[in-house]
Amino acid sequence: MSQKRTYPSGEEKQKRKKVEEEKMQPEKGSAANAMADKLLLIDTDCGIDDAQAIMMALAAPRVRMLGITCCFGNASVDDVCQNVCRVLSVCERTEIPVFRGAATPLVGNPDCPISHFGTDGLGDVLEERDPELWKKQIQSEHAVNAMIRLVSENKGKVSLVAIGPLTNLALAVRLDPSFPQKLKDLFIMGGNMEGKGNRTVCGEFNFVMDPESAYIVLEEFLCPTYIASWEFTCRHKLSWDFFDEWISQDTEAARFMKKITSKCWAYSRDVVTSKDAIFGPGFVSYDSYAVAAAIDGSVVTKSAECAVRVELQGALCRGMMALDLCNKLKKQHRVFVMKECDLSKFRQLLTAALRLPRKT
Repeated sequence: MSQKRTYPSGEEKQKRKKVEEEKMQPEKGSAANAMADKLLLIDTDCGIDDAQAIMMALAAPRVRMLGITCCFGNASVDDVCQNVCRVLSVCERTEIPVFRGAATPLVGNPDCPISHFGTDGLGDVLEERDPELWKKQIQSEHAVNAMIRLVSENKGKVSLVAIGPLTNLALAVRLDPSFPQKLKDLFIMGGNMEGKGNRTVCGEFNFVMDPESAYIVLEEFLCPTYIASWEFTCRHKLSWDFFDEWISQDTEAARFMKKITSKCWAYSRDVVTSKDAIFGPGFVSYDSYAVAAAIDGSVVTKSAECAVRVELQGALCRGMMALDLCNKLKKQHRVFVMKECDLSKFRQLLTAALRLPRKT
């Protein structure tokens, strides 16, 4: 004779649900609780401004860096890898994995020579090191494979910050077409919104170095995308007085930054750059604006939401990002092009970047 099955009352169901929810809540200080931190993956062509941006991310509270992927750009990809290792060493964060990625653009060869931040990307002032030592610090896994793996392991949680040519990202979506939809969001320093350029008449450096990759990323990455254009960063420049105070802090990171900027013409008040000619004199930490937006969305106070497209043709406009403010392209995907910035919050994040390593 079978027993009569009993069902829990509505009150009992609520109690059981509450118990189950409490079980799923992470304990304070547990590994599960750490997952509440913002997860960042930075793709870089590590020059001096990239170093500043990476330090900003390392100094930010409740941010966990999953890894740093390297690409050619400000220097060769080997120099970029070494530069990232140097930055992590200064900040005492060598546990963060570094991956070697693309050495050339998708089409053709890198547009060389590049000397904005010195031939090595970090001001040509650092002492020689064992050329084999830094290679031991680089993971054997290729940057593109690592990018796909890390994002797949943390679906919907990773903010990817791209502060160099977009070659690694373009390769990632070719290997895994579902890669963009696994991201939480994408932050890019690159492109332009007014047709003003620093590498060419109409093109910004990161996009001009690999226009095909920039085109692919802005057509196929349909995740929330935020772009800090060259003009945006220049319009929110800081004073050289701030720069002098910033690198004069009594920390290892500040001393490192003071050294690598000491002989770099891009940080000389006496050299008039394209940025100075168009926007006036001042200090611009270009890549840091994208990292700041990823860390704290309130840093950006105004954006233009629109479709964009990268121009692949033309002697003057190749690599330029065009904003479709009137929806003539009929594209469904729109990006957020940053227009205004809270400079007070940005200065705070930048100041904290050179207070590394943290004292325990």
